Amino acid sequence: MPRRALIIVEGHRANGLPYVQAAQRLRLHPIALASDPTQYDYLAAESIDAIRVDTDNLDALIDVCSRLQATYEICGIIGFGGLYESRHVTVAKLCRHFALPGANPVSIERCSDKFTQLQLLAQAGVPVPAYRLAANAREIESAAEELGWPVIVKPSEGSGSSGVRLCRDDDELAEHTTYLLGGKYPWRSSPKIIVEEFARGPFYDVVTMGNSVVAIGAADFKPPPYFVPCQSMFPAQLTEDEHKHIADVSLGCLRALNLGWGPANIELRWTERGPVVMEVNARLPGWTTPRLVQLAYGVDIINEHINLVIGNTCDLRIRHSHVAIARFLVPDRDGILAEIDVDSRAAAVPGVAEVSFYVESGTPITRKGDHLDIIGHVIAASPECTRAEATLQRATDLISWSIEELPPSGEQSGNENLAASVQVVPDHT
Repeated sequence: MPRRALIIVEGHRANGLPYVQAAQRLRLHPIALASDPTQYDYLAAESIDAIRVDTDNLDALIDVCSRLQATYEICGIIGFGGLYESRHVTVAKLCRHFALPGANPVSIERCSDKFTQLQLLAQAGVPVPAYRLAANAREIESAAEELGWPVIVKPSEGSGSSGVRLCRDDDELAEHTTYLLGGKYPWRSSPKIIVEEFARGPFYDVVTMGNSVVAIGAADFKPPPYFVPCQSMFPAQLTEDEHKHIADVSLGCLRALNLGWGPANIELRWTERGPVVMEVNARLPGWTTPRLVQLAYGVDIINEHINLVIGNTCDLRIRHSHVAIARFLVPDRDGILAEIDVDSRAAAVPGVAEVSFYVESGTPITRKGDHLDIIGHVIAASPECTRAEATLQRATDLISWSIEELPPSGEQSGNENLAASVQVVPDHT
């Protein structure tokens, strides 16, 4: 009898390893297909089979999977989108080709284009910011003038806040327009840029599976103009009415976008007119969210996502009610990560679930204003919110790092350069 395999298209910096481990717990043999498997360290560390293939090429993926069928029983195909959400469209088409459980490719494709998504949500009566579509500098400037300052300017496709900026005046708008249209932003096709009003208010993050709201969290960000998260908490501290309102709006998003299968992630802000939807992603959220949901609710959404993909029943029952908080470690300047000082007592603080750095000393730090600016995190959980917050603060007080200034051109870097000590503290914006 052939081994039961789970095909994993590409990998993920934070959640790739948990997916591999969950697959193994379900007695599946994970096989990674990636354009460059070496960028995912956990594949070699865990001795995971990996095949190099162009993961943007559907025909190439079909060819590889067809050859694998001679050796394995492919039970399911799952994937990570990377910078471009359109890769989820490719995975959905791959599932459909092999008659495996998967999302509707048409729905995923419409959702991956944020302009089309906004149109569909607005047509269905889902509250969204006022928005305009632009393709050049003149149209961007005209849209900003029409909507009024400040405005959000972002690509119509992408993830992790890549290319997203709050523009508060003409100068900031011109600067970001030059970045997006001047050859620095990696467009895969003709530029499509969304200019939208800045919806002010607390940020909430909704995790769904199928037609069920699994969890609602809250997040804080570093100061504008970019949107780099500095803290995430599940569950969000909401009244019963607020929770119901957000859940109802989220389910309305799923109906409007025909996302009744699989995971989704809905980002919104609570404004003067109630919840306003920023965007919907037809996938599980990345980074620490799956771990926070597991700690807060006792629901392993990665495990249940795989169950869904291989045709099993999802179990989304809440096992307990705790508060789980992640604090993200974000440098406040560019330079060289010269020193990481993680006191061993930080991870040993009762209630601390994880202390993790993604990079090592000596790593160049060049901030771009997106999720890749994050270099580590600390997670704490407790039955009580105040205790979870206190635990998190106690642990982060035991962690520091230093950013060493880059030497002037032509000089050697060394310990004589001024090092700026950066203590990890939260930013509440």
